[in-house]
Amino acid sequence: MTTKPLLYLEEYKLKQDANDYGLADELWDFESFKRKLQIVVVRYDENELEFDMIGVSCAIANVFRRLMLSEVPSMAIEKVHIYNNTSIIQDEVLAHRLGLIPLRADPRMFEYKANETDPPSALDTLEFELKVKCTRKNKDSTEVTNNENMYKNHSIYSGQIKWVPIGNQATIYTEAAVGPIDDDILISKMRPGHEFDIKLFAVKGVGKDHAKFSPVATVSYRLLPDIKLNRPVAGNDARLLQKCFSPGVIEIAKDDEAYVKDARYDSCSRNVYRYPQLADAVTIARVRNHFIFTVESLGALKPEVIFVEAAKVLKKKCRMFLDEIKGN
Repeated sequence: MTTKPLLYLEEYKLKQDANDYGLADELWDFESFKRKLQIVVVRYDENELEFDMIGVSCAIANVFRRLMLSEVPSMAIEKVHIYNNTSIIQDEVLAHRLGLIPLRADPRMFEYKANETDPPSALDTLEFELKVKCTRKNKDSTEVTNNENMYKNHSIYSGQIKWVPIGNQATIYTEAAVGPIDDDILISKMRPGHEFDIKLFAVKGVGKDHAKFSPVATVSYRLLPDIKLNRPVAGNDARLLQKCFSPGVIEIAKDDEAYVKDARYDSCSRNVYRYPQLADAVTIARVRNHFIFTVESLGALKPEVIFVEAAKVLKKKCRMFLDEIKGN
């Protein structure tokens, strides 16, 4: 039976097993890697995925985190042609704000734009327009407390951006399939006389070029906590021990004795070391080859698809590297 490689959290320092020299020093063995590697899905919501990646080094875990953040492509507004902007927002700020609106378009259906100066085509570009003007709803109204009742187009939202199909795009996509993911993103507040006449062009890109192309809100991972009680803790000390950890980690049994219920969601804060009577009662560690991933998608791609696409990017990079080696 193999023991878990642990990283111990002492009061002021980290410590690893005396004969554990780190995963990076292990000789590469592909068969051993395949046998140890596990992907376990723990929680899956519509746009959020939590899974465990087990049996890998931190280098491999970090590769997937960085790929999902910065090298899995998505569609985003890249060029903004402003024909009229009489609002209080400067053109540059408005263009930046529009570029950050996430789009629902599936990037796998589009090609990268070969040249920035090339005209937009149905294969590589989505075109949108934003034409709105703020006016008074009733010129004779004396109400001055509710802007929504006084003005039409007082608040401009992402749902007012309209898709303009290029070529045969109307036969392939629908506006709901390529437009903004959320219709309630506030773009600007306006008053009578303020007007937008704007064309927007979305292209395919990756997050390492600009964060607006990242398909995720965030991707993070942490090591699995490992908590063990070294001796029985009961009574008031048990209740104090429970408060030292995140909710649900330590529970108290019917005999008023503390036990570890689920160490998974502990924050490893080391609060227990504040109390001398409890400092020796618990051993806090993290499993160095067990990573808890959280992937939060913006909505264009499902989180599990983003992970698969990251694996494809990694596979392509490995092939290029092997080709370079063979070429030399």
